[in-house]
Amino acid sequence: MDTSERVWHCPFDFAEGLEFDPLLRQLMTEAPIARISMSYGSGTAWLVTRYEDVRTVTTDRRFSRAAVAGRDFPRMTPEPIVQSESINLLDPPASNRLRRLVSQAFTAPRVASMRTATQRIVDELFDEMAAHGSPADLVKHLSSQLPLTTICEVLDIPAADRTELRRRVVAMANTTAETKELAVRAKAELRAYFADLTRRRRESPGEDLISSLATARDGDDVLGADELTVMAMVLLMTGHDTSTYQLSNLTYTLLTHPDQLAKLRARPELLPQAVEELLRFIPFRKGVGIPRVATEDVELGGVTIRAGEAVHVSYLAANRDPARFERPDELDIERPASPHMTFGWGAHHCIGAPLALMEIQVAIGTMLRRFPQLRLAVPAEEVRWNQESIWRYPHELPVAW
Repeated sequence: MDTSERVWHCPFDFAEGLEFDPLLRQLMTEAPIARISMSYGSGTAWLVTRYEDVRTVTTDRRFSRAAVAGRDFPRMTPEPIVQSESINLLDPPASNRLRRLVSQAFTAPRVASMRTATQRIVDELFDEMAAHGSPADLVKHLSSQLPLTTICEVLDIPAADRTELRRRVVAMANTTAETKELAVRAKAELRAYFADLTRRRRESPGEDLISSLATARDGDDVLGADELTVMAMVLLMTGHDTSTYQLSNLTYTLLTHPDQLAKLRARPELLPQAVEELLRFIPFRKGVGIPRVATEDVELGGVTIRAGEAVHVSYLAANRDPARFERPDELDIERPASPHMTFGWGAHHCIGAPLALMEIQVAIGTMLRRFPQLRLAVPAEEVRWNQESIWRYPHELPVAW
């Protein structure tokens, strides 16, 4: 059968540690542009896995994110995570306006100014872990606290609200059908919370990031009330979710690749390069995110994608494309710099990437300095991994030193 005619069913539920999804690898080899169905949503979509094809889909304006709005598109979660007014569902030039306003909060000087506070939080968390003594759970002492504390301090969210907000964010990312009602409720509760918070910040701005967004201007242009609400939600979710799980994943990967860890300990100046390579190498989530829709017929890689058809891209597969990365399945912290797609690509590249990178570098660098003998406290095969979410991460990460 012609691979363009076959429909591959893709639950994307593989959850064995941080091993690469064998179904995704099969598609990369046998059908790099494949027609797929998924566990939720109606109909089929195309899945694009090659680096250059992913780059095309994410930069060619014939593929529209805005056209996804209101569609029951093939997806991994019972309820779509994305908000209808989100910047993630806008195309250029409309998205450019929001990105110009929001990017004012993530300039290099502003992120650099956050580094001191981030270092203080990291030091306090590691003080508590050291006081607890070896062994300790890195998830409890670092990963579950640092990103949430950092983004909530940046947004000036009261400490009493943070645990409940995290519960709602986690509920939205679950992939099981039984959690759909919880996801719908969590999404509505988050929106109501941030609608009230952003309204109050606009009326009485402070020094926090939400206030900065509320007062940001591009000429006479400002964020509307709904735009500000959704942007604050997106900042909480992306500013804490990905970094939370990646801190555990990066640490686990280093501790299970002793040769690479030894290189990094011997040459700490490699840290920024090592972090980028770890982000490329680690399959940090399952499957795919938000698709795009072809606005006209497009020829891509020998396949005709018809107008109106949904197109998913796999950043995970692109990060392992042998046409782009030599020895893509090997972790090599000395690998020459080459852009990976962990933060997305094109008009929807993650605006908060500079903050996430700073946070990860501070945490990993401090950890290696303070705990030079850090190691897993249990055999790697005994680490318990999440299986219910789109994110891949360990529930606990017992470490000793």
